[in-house]
Amino acid sequence: MKHYGIAGAGLTGSVIARELAERGHRVTIFDERSHVAGNCHTERRHGIMVHAYGPHIFHTDNEAVWHYVNRFATMRDVRLKVIAKVNDKHYSFPVNLMTLCQVWDRALTPKEAQRLLDTERRNIEPQNFEEAAEAAIGSTLYKMFFKGYTQKQWGRDPRTIPASVFKRLPVRLSHDDNYFYHKYQGIPEDGYTAMVERILDHPNIDLHLSTPFDRLRQYDHVVWTGTIDSFFDYQLGELAYRTLTFRHELGEGDMQGCHSVNYPEYDTPWTRSVEHKHFTPWEKHDNTIVTFEYSSEWRSGDIPYYPVRLAEDQAVLDQYIAMAEQLPSVTFAGRLGTYRYMDMDVTIAEALKTAQQL
Repeated sequence: MKHYGIAGAGLTGSVIARELAERGHRVTIFDERSHVAGNCHTERRHGIMVHAYGPHIFHTDNEAVWHYVNRFATMRDVRLKVIAKVNDKHYSFPVNLMTLCQVWDRALTPKEAQRLLDTERRNIEPQNFEEAAEAAIGSTLYKMFFKGYTQKQWGRDPRTIPASVFKRLPVRLSHDDNYFYHKYQGIPEDGYTAMVERILDHPNIDLHLSTPFDRLRQYDHVVWTGTIDSFFDYQLGELAYRTLTFRHELGEGDMQGCHSVNYPEYDTPWTRSVEHKHFTPWEKHDNTIVTFEYSSEWRSGDIPYYPVRLAEDQAVLDQYIAMAEQLPSVTFAGRLGTYRYMDMDVTIAEALKTAQQL
């Protein structure tokens, strides 16, 4: 049996730790924060379950992954409800048939909406986010709902962002306003942190919180789920990440009537507001907490949330990957370790695969 050292007690590190521990290996896992679950950490504030680092709804079509999370949590059905606030009006979101009816202020059938979009669309082969949006939905909807939001979220001109980023966003010519397509959607009844604590509850796992990874200790193998450039002490420079800051408001009753409100207008400094009580509809609270989310460029000391992964990063990333491949006793995993955007279900699926390979 081997001794594995794992940096990071988020979903990736925790799932890998559990899988290795169940196979009889010894695992020592470290996290610099005072809690497990990484950026999907949940905690009680004023009795309300709060998503401390931004909202997370688990969604997947992967049966194996869905069964896996149900081993460690009671998953309650939650379907994300989002609206967009533009020019002091609320619009159904993501873009669907109701959105088009609201924007053009008339009742539209799906065929009428299709014809309208056909007149709006640009007939181009998209090379970037802006062109992908205008090719799919036209200039009117792009400017209303996506241009300013994207500039705030990524801190860059949408014309510098890959077209693939827009393709992750749903657009429907029906009145289906469910944000995700997936068969399984939900949230752990006791929150994500309780779920991850159960994943890590194994006698072969030694957990150290509020503790940086101990590089001096000898391990048979290391699993690194932090940023790949930090592992190499930024020898080739820093990769680009976005970080988030949050402003919380405590109130009474129901302040916004849904999970999340998007603010696409560039002049509004925050990107969205989240009302946490809507993520646990089985609970009843007289008070409420709304969190306003601000996106900015990552700097040393910040929490990295999103790898930016633009063209200018690729050459440096390729060099870091080449360096990583020269370290057979180290595995780089997760969103930060591989410098890729991944939803939670993909994160778990890849962690299970990585553990199997190890």
